[in-house]
Amino acid sequence: MTKQSSTSADPEKKSLARNKRALHDYHVVETWEAGLMLTGTEIKSLRTGQANMSDSYGVVRDGEVFLLNLHIPPYEQGNQFNHDPTRTRKLLLHKKEIKRMIGAVERQGLTLIPLELYFKRGKAKVALALGKGKKLHDKRADEKKRDDQREMARALRAR
Repeated sequence: MTKQSSTSADPEKKSLARNKRALHDYHVVETWEAGLMLTGTEIKSLRTGQANMSDSYGVVRDGEVFLLNLHIPPYEQGNQFNHDPTRTRKLLLHKKEIKRMIGAVERQGLTLIPLELYFKRGKAKVALALGKGKKLHDKRADEKKRDDQREMARALRAR
């Protein structure tokens, strides 16, 4: 994903990146808002508005949730203490939420997928979803449904 401008209704929320592919590939079952443990150069790099979450996913390990493959580019003014762009980052969630995720990921075989990265009241947050992978016929059905809705809207506009 690439840098995007804020288009949400919440004025305190400034969107940095969205994972558009996630809604195409997964049925979203449940979503949470999680904080991110970041280093100083990572947060400075995010404030410039660059992040890529197209290949990122979440894992539950030892009772904690981590986000893998979230690409935050190195901070341009950073020195030798600049961060690794794709390092594993810990997500900050309540224990009850983590227990729910453990049950869903390990027993039901669902996947943790980040949907959006944003700033809320000056703190970096990630919208994390529990998703079930779509089959090819599900993707085709969604595409057909979207095309039908587009044609109906076009027909109504022509009246």
